[in-house]
Amino acid sequence: MDWGILSIDKIIINIGDYPLSYIEFVGTLLYFGSVWLISVKNRLTWPVGIVSVVLYGILFYQIQLYSDMIEQFYYLGISFMGWISWNKIEKNEEKIPTKWSSKNELFLWIVFVAIASLLLAQFSSNLNLLLPEIFPDPASYAGLDAVTTVMSFVAMYLITIRRNESWVYWIVVDVLGIYLYWIKDVRFIAIQYIFLLFIAVWGLITWSRLGKERTDRSNI
Repeated sequence: MDWGILSIDKIIINIGDYPLSYIEFVGTLLYFGSVWLISVKNRLTWPVGIVSVVLYGILFYQIQLYSDMIEQFYYLGISFMGWISWNKIEKNEEKIPTKWSSKNELFLWIVFVAIASLLLAQFSSNLNLLLPEIFPDPASYAGLDAVTTVMSFVAMYLITIRRNESWVYWIVVDVLGIYLYWIKDVRFIAIQYIFLLFIAVWGLITWSRLGKERTDRSNI
C-alpha cells in the first residue's frame, strides 16, 4: 500500500545511520505534547492527542506492531470521552480534581491487566493466520506488545476519570516501551519514551500533590 507522505519510507532527516520518517517525527512530537499537557491537567491534551494517535496507528500498522495499532483505535475513542468529561468540569476550577482509587479497585485492575494481556497476545499472534490479506506478516514481540497495550488502555481510562494511579501504569509502560521500540528500530519513539518516563514521574508527583492540597483545603 502506498501511504504517500505517511509512509515510514518518507524520510525527513537522517540522524546518524537512523532514517527518521515524517510520520514518526510529527506523531512523536504531538504525542509528547499531549502527555505534557495532561501532566499539568490542561484540556488541550485531548485534541492534540487525537491527531497523534491517528498518525501512530498508521505507523504501527506499517511495522507490524498490531497490538499497538489496535491500541490507537481505543485511544481515539477514549480521547473523545476524556475531552467531553474534562470539559464538563466547571471552568472556574483552578485545577482538574483527581484522587486515588480504592484498594479493591487497584487489585481488580491488576487482575484485568494480567488476563487481558494473555488474551491479546494470543489474538495478535494469530492475526496473520486469521487475516493474511490484511496482516501478511506475523506480529513482532506479541507478548510484550500486548502487556504494554493493555496497561496503556487501563492508564488512559484512569486518566479520563482522573485517577492518580494512572501515572504508575504509564511509568511501567514507558520503561517497557523504551526497550520494545528500540529493538523494533523506531528509535526516535524509543528516545521519546525516555522523556515520557520523566513526565510520567512528574505527573504522578503533581497529581498526587495537588490532590492532597485539595483534600487538605476541603478539611479546613
